[in-house]
Amino acid sequence: MTIHNDKIRILGKGITALALKDKFPNATLYDDSDFDTYDFDSDEFTVVSPGIPPYNEMVLKSKNLVSDYDLFESIIPFSIWISGTNGKTTTTQMCQHLLEEYNSVCGGNIGIPLSSMDEKAPIWILETSSFTLHYTNRSKPNIYLLLPISEDHITWHGSFKEYQNAKLKPLSLMKENDIAIIPEHFKDFKTQAHVITYKNSDDLCEYFKIDKSKIKFKEPFLLDAILAMCTQKIIFDEINYDLINEFIIDKHKVEEFRDKKDRLWIDDSKATNVDATINALVPYIKNDIHIILGGDDKGANLVPLFENIKDMDIYVYAIGSNTNKIVDYCNEYKIKVESCTYLNIAVAKMDEKLTKNSVGILSPAAASLDQFKSYAHRGDEFKNLVSCLS
Repeated sequence: MTIHNDKIRILGKGITALALKDKFPNATLYDDSDFDTYDFDSDEFTVVSPGIPPYNEMVLKSKNLVSDYDLFESIIPFSIWISGTNGKTTTTQMCQHLLEEYNSVCGGNIGIPLSSMDEKAPIWILETSSFTLHYTNRSKPNIYLLLPISEDHITWHGSFKEYQNAKLKPLSLMKENDIAIIPEHFKDFKTQAHVITYKNSDDLCEYFKIDKSKIKFKEPFLLDAILAMCTQKIIFDEINYDLINEFIIDKHKVEEFRDKKDRLWIDDSKATNVDATINALVPYIKNDIHIILGGDDKGANLVPLFENIKDMDIYVYAIGSNTNKIVDYCNEYKIKVESCTYLNIAVAKMDEKLTKNSVGILSPAAASLDQFKSYAHRGDEFKNLVSCLS
């Protein structure tokens, strides 16, 4: 696809849109505030920023919709796309950590917008959201790493099926020389790519002859590390345990710390959906768990979470816009719960009950924007509140 500066317009005015504007100065940016001046009959290619949902009227009535991935299809070098519900960012960062010596660059949904990435770099590693994939119909990866899929962004996509379809779309565009590593659940999806399936990290270790005992990470980061190592093995036939073990996980992802009484706390504010919270609890299932849940659940089905935790030694502190929903589910599943609404109240109540043999964790299974600027803001507030405990 070749598009000239005067042939495109851009829906959105966020990071992706502004980066595109730098690339195409003659393009015009639109959002809902420009509705009255928007030409629905225009034949221009309309690049849709990932955050704009498919039910937006400007999207519904526009012609020639494309994603930024499609827009730059002709200049994207050898590319690795990484998607799934949880672990995308960490897997992308781990891939870059392993491949940086080969002059790879990473971006997409994190860091550098695709339109600002170095066109001379031999490898692009792209964290790829379901939003971008929804609007992508031409561009494809050479390697596609698909992490497990669970309910998320239901409000944006309209249903779990549509969310799942977006995540699987690259498979329908890939060719016979491309490689896809995907959960076994999707083994029958029709694609020309060479497909490698997995139920868990052990399957991938067996297939790629990776010794899991030499990797320092535990779940949920172990799968991320192994997927990154699989990519290095595919491209360069190398496995570098020392290098992967040097990688440092971002803040707010199952981040352990201790308070003045030497009690264990965990900042897992990045857990913005049910599956992330379920995975975060795995290393602590033998502990007495005190967990803060709640926020904007984006319309997702929360039942799997409560089915998963109902038999644990667990005490829930409900916060956020879905506080009442959390409390109702806890009562239904006979799980101990306190209605707190706000994070500071939850931490204060946890302080009264937490012992040296228990763990206090913020793993909300919900987005943060109902009460905070971001998940990072929520995590920082959590750590600040704990640090002030006497």
